[in-house]
Amino acid sequence: MTTSLAAEAARRRTFAIISHPDAGKTTLTENLLLAGGAIRAAGQVRARGENRRTRSDWMKIERERGISVSASVMTFDHAGLMFNLLDTPGHEDFSEDTYRTLTAADAAIMVLDAAKGIEPQTLKLFEVCRLRDIPIVTFINKMDREAQDPFAILDEIASKLALDPAPLYWPAGSGGRFKGMLDLARDQFIPFAKKGGGPAGQEDGHPDALPLKGNSISNYLDPDELSELTDSAELVTGASKPFDVQSFLEGHMTPVFFGSALRHFGVDQLLEGIGAYCPAPKAVAAVKGGEATKVVPGDKEVAGFVFKVQANMDPNHRDRIAFLKLCSGQFTRGMKLKVQNTGKQLSVNAPMMFFASDRELAEDAFAGDVIGIPNHGVLRVGDSLSESGTLRFAGLPNFAPEILQRVRVKDPLKAKHLKKALESLAEEGVTQLFRPTMGADFIVGAVGQLQFEVMADRLANEYQLEVIFEPSPYAEARWTLGEKADLEDFTGKHRMQMATDIDDQPVFLAKTAWETGYVGERYPKVRFERSKERA
Repeated sequence: MTTSLAAEAARRRTFAIISHPDAGKTTLTENLLLAGGAIRAAGQVRARGENRRTRSDWMKIERERGISVSASVMTFDHAGLMFNLLDTPGHEDFSEDTYRTLTAADAAIMVLDAAKGIEPQTLKLFEVCRLRDIPIVTFINKMDREAQDPFAILDEIASKLALDPAPLYWPAGSGGRFKGMLDLARDQFIPFAKKGGGPAGQEDGHPDALPLKGNSISNYLDPDELSELTDSAELVTGASKPFDVQSFLEGHMTPVFFGSALRHFGVDQLLEGIGAYCPAPKAVAAVKGGEATKVVPGDKEVAGFVFKVQANMDPNHRDRIAFLKLCSGQFTRGMKLKVQNTGKQLSVNAPMMFFASDRELAEDAFAGDVIGIPNHGVLRVGDSLSESGTLRFAGLPNFAPEILQRVRVKDPLKAKHLKKALESLAEEGVTQLFRPTMGADFIVGAVGQLQFEVMADRLANEYQLEVIFEPSPYAEARWTLGEKADLEDFTGKHRMQMATDIDDQPVFLAKTAWETGYVGERYPKVRFERSKERA
């Protein structure tokens, strides 16, 4: 059994896609699903009648604004492997959701706009990947538009990210002059068709690869273009370190792919690279009975952690789904799992495999897979689940919000409904909720303004609550930790500025950053933390 568990885990590739907004992340997601045979056309689910709608951006506000605001999961089989694709929000206001999703990823695809290179949000997300030792594959997108010199982009990757870029393909021109790319390992040219938009071999796809040194290359490149391509390919091969899988897995090197997600060019090659080089699930650090241990994918006990909770994916049923990343064992439908921090036992009778907001019952799942567990408030982000209930994985962090606002409902008779709705959204991690010790108003914390807009939209559509956000007198929130007597002394003297979070942990609400520093100096025995571990 152990051998088959390890073999099943070895078939899994669980990866996230990260990028700056508008670099083409969602388009690439759609086209990876297309390349993997999961959908018939980008934006259209196979065997369903819905037209040209992206599957990863399933929320109403995402479709209206054309941005991703919630992480989603898509699972598909391709070439003997099981791919779990985690699509993350690109907008920096949703960085916390992205951070949590990256805890479930074994690798990341970094999408760069060929014209803009490495942008600020890409850099932030890369740092998160580095903290978690996640290997990174680079996809340089939009080569069919005017782009930077590819050598300049490679230099930027090396200097800004301290990664050795190892191109596996090399582009022939860019923008209007983009003709395709050279497969450096096979010495084949892959032509680009301007009207192409599907996998090779399809009627609307790109022509098949051909030998670089054959006569037929003249149908796609004139002698000057061929000479330019071979010279630059020779130059980059000599200047770059050869691709080394071990160096990639250790986080020192990134394989570089080129293409156009919109035109489905380079996407098949990227998917092939993900399958060939990205790691299968690894051993995960955990605590059992107070002792540090490692949970190995081939272990018999089923264990995993909740990295995301999403409510109302199906508005008709007021559902609440916990996303569980399995770390070991073979999960089967109907299995009983225990929550480590509460001791509660769950019979998981309706586990789900995801295709964005679509889902189907999962009969079984293995290490590396992500399953959805329907629950009514039992599971929270950061919870550890296992058959014995004794395993605890590292919790997921909550970061101090950058904006604090008061929220109230327009209809005072719906105040109780507002409390429940705010708590539900806070448990999902959409925003953070603080309940002041004195006063009736709720204080909501977020990283950016867009989170408040998403929150208002969801409260209106999912809970039928019209709300008003108002400026709060507070600028910062800090979790307070220390000995009981010290905390009681501090709390007693600052009752007007104390609150509790969703976990009933004490929080100090400061009016200015200066005040945070001032009280920190006056009360050295109390710790004022910018982050805390959930669960």
